[in-house]
Amino acid sequence: MLSPSRTKFRKSFKGRMKGIASLGHRLSFGSYGLKAVESARVTAAQIEAARRAITRCMRRVGKVWIRVYPDLPVTQKPAEVRMGSGKGGVEYWACRVYPGTIMFEMDGVDASIAHKALVLASAKLPILTKIVTRGE
Repeated sequence: MLSPSRTKFRKSFKGRMKGIASLGHRLSFGSYGLKAVESARVTAAQIEAARRAITRCMRRVGKVWIRVYPDLPVTQKPAEVRMGSGKGGVEYWACRVYPGTIMFEMDGVDASIAHKALVLASAKLPILTKIVTRGE
């Protein structure tokens, strides 16, 4: 799964997610893309599951670009632990996805196969998405 090789700080604040995507909101590489409609934190496991669904549906023909990267460490404390005694350890990595962000792009396949693959990928993600094509 995706995770940064090194970071400046081990743990980070939760932060707030408001506004829309100002970067990464247009297709840059492929002809078809999966665009986020709402904001959420998407984990590295969810990104990997969506990527596997796309490549399996495409039968490894064409090319896939992942436009999001999990760089946010999410911490959790163990179950049934009393309050206090600091922040928990890093459990998984996530990325903040804002409305309008292109999450995946693909090229080199037929339009019907691309649509089917992106529908399968959107089922693996915790947010509403829409399929965009170049020239829309």
